[in-house]
Amino acid sequence: MKASELRALPLGTRIVVRYRLHGEQHGATDALGELVRVGPAECTVATRRGEVVITFGDIVAAKPVPPAPERRARGS
Repeated sequence: MKASELRALPLGTRIVVRYRLHGEQHGATDALGELVRVGPAECTVATRRGEVVITFGDIVAAKPVPPAPERRARGS
């Protein structure tokens, strides 16, 4: 998915974004969650661990994903 396609998604869309890491960390990682903000150069994804701000230039791949499955109640 290109940055222009990501910008076109409605806020609240559940997405997964693979992006490059910088600094002491190398390689890439994923952010899975809701798209909560889109700016001119970056987007923000609300994940289980908090919000992740990702620069469009660091994105390797991105796509919308279906809603998370509902959690089942534990059996007795």
